Amino acid sequence: MQDLWPRIAVLGAGAVGSYFGGMLARAGAPVTLIGRPRHVEAITRDGLFLESLHFQERIPVLASTSESAARDAGVVLLCVKTVDTEVAAKALAPHLSEGAVVISLQNGVDNVERIRAASKIAAIPAVVYVAAEITAPGRIKHSGRGDLVIGSEPAIAAMFARAGVPCRISENIEADLWTKMIMNCAYNAISALGRAKYGRVVSNDWTRELMQRVIAEAVAVARAAGVRLPNADINGMVFKLADAMPEATSSTAQDIARGNRTEIDSLNGYLVRRGAELGVATPVNQTLHALVKLLEESAMAEL
Repeated sequence: MQDLWPRIAVLGAGAVGSYFGGMLARAGAPVTLIGRPRHVEAITRDGLFLESLHFQERIPVLASTSESAARDAGVVLLCVKTVDTEVAAKALAPHLSEGAVVISLQNGVDNVERIRAASKIAAIPAVVYVAAEITAPGRIKHSGRGDLVIGSEPAIAAMFARAGVPCRISENIEADLWTKMIMNCAYNAISALGRAKYGRVVSNDWTRELMQRVIAEAVAVARAAGVRLPNADINGMVFKLADAMPEATSSTAQDIARGNRTEIDSLNGYLVRRGAELGVATPVNQTLHALVKLLEESAMAEL
C-alpha cells in the first residue's frame, strides 16, 4: 500500500499539521510528524488520536522533534506558524531531498516568498480550511471542514484526495490566499478578543457589523495591490464560513489561551502594513491588531 505514496514529512505538527498528516497516515501513507516534544512523545507512545467529525481513531504514525526526520521525504508539508516561517525554512533546507515538494499549509499571503528568501526553497502555496485543535498531547479534535486549495501539482491534489481530503487546484491562487486571509482577518481577532466561537461571532449584530468593516478595508488593500479577487459577494463568503464551522474558535484564540505568540502580525497586522504602503487607511484592522498584541503580551506575561 505504501508504494502508492511518497514519503511525507509534516514540519510543524500542531493542530493543522497533525490533522492533515493524520489523515494521510490513516490512508496508508508513510508519514512523519515533526513537532514539539510532549506531542511527539505521546504520539510515539500511543499513536495520534484523531477525533474527527466522522470518526474517532488512534492512528499509528512516526513522530520526531528534529527537522532531520524530513531527510527522505518526497513531500514536506510546512505547517509552522507564520512567525516561525524563516527559521523553519532554514532548518529544513539542509535535510531536503533533491526533487522533494514543499507545500506551505500556512495562514497569510506571503509565506512562499519568505520561504524562498530565507532558504531558496521553491514552495507551493496552499490555502487551508479546517477547524482543529490539540486537546492534549497526541490528541487532535476536528470540528469543521478539512479541505485544501493548492496552487499547482495535480499529483499532490490526487494524493490528498486518496486520503479523503478534498483538494482543489486553483487557477488564481493569489486571490484564494487573499480570500482566506480576509476571512482570517474577519474572524481571528474578534474570536480571540470576544472569547467566542465562529457561530456566535456571526450571529451577534455588533460583531457582524465590525466584520463587515474589516472586510471592506481588506478588500480595498487587496484591490490596491492588484489582486484579482473573485467577482462574488465577499461578505457572504466570509459569513458562510461560520455555517460550515460554527463550533470553531480561531487559532489566535487558541494561541492566546496557551500563552503563545499569535499570527496576528501576518493577518490584520499585514493588512495595516500593506495598506500604509499603498495609501489605504485600515483603522479597524489597526485597532484589532493592537488589541490582540496587547492581549498576547498579557497572556505570555502570566505564564
